[in-house]
Amino acid sequence: MVQSSNQRLTVEEFLALPEGDITYEFVDGEAVPKYKNDEMSPKFFHGATTGALFIILSIWAEKKGRVVVEWAIKLTRNQQDWIPIPDLTYISYNRLAADWLQDEACPVAPELVIEIISPGQTFGDMAEKATDYLNAGVSRVWVVDTKARTITVFVPASLPITYRHHQLITDDLFPELEISPNVIFQRAGLNS
Repeated sequence: MVQSSNQRLTVEEFLALPEGDITYEFVDGEAVPKYKNDEMSPKFFHGATTGALFIILSIWAEKKGRVVVEWAIKLTRNQQDWIPIPDLTYISYNRLAADWLQDEACPVAPELVIEIISPGQTFGDMAEKATDYLNAGVSRVWVVDTKARTITVFVPASLPITYRHHQLITDDLFPELEISPNVIFQRAGLNS
């Protein structure tokens, strides 16, 4: 898919674009590659961490909600339609009923999105995106840094908190979920 810089798309046109080898997000009326170049495309650490988080969260979320890898979400950013594609999304059945079964973008803001920093991306880029998610109604954003082995949790109206090693991430929004960076990175095979 090639997007001309002078051609603006509607949300409907963006969602109707054919799928391809490149993942695109909808930003300011344009289809923008999620990964700008080969340097930024996900590598082993990113993929292994995504898989580990998916397994851990899916077990926890059973009968509570759904965990989905790279699911587009319909949001607004700067009063414009925005369709990001986080690495992982958790949405409870309270926000999106268990019997909802459509092959389309997530129609409501989820409780949690997780972005894993890829090579070529910076923490600053992801922190800015986390702020956009929160402003769009997402309740929590986790930014995972596989090199530093940290998880930074962003919440509305509060400073982000970075978790390291065995520090437990707990949150009233996710009852009974207690997880540490070490557990995630061990499951991903990244702790030696």
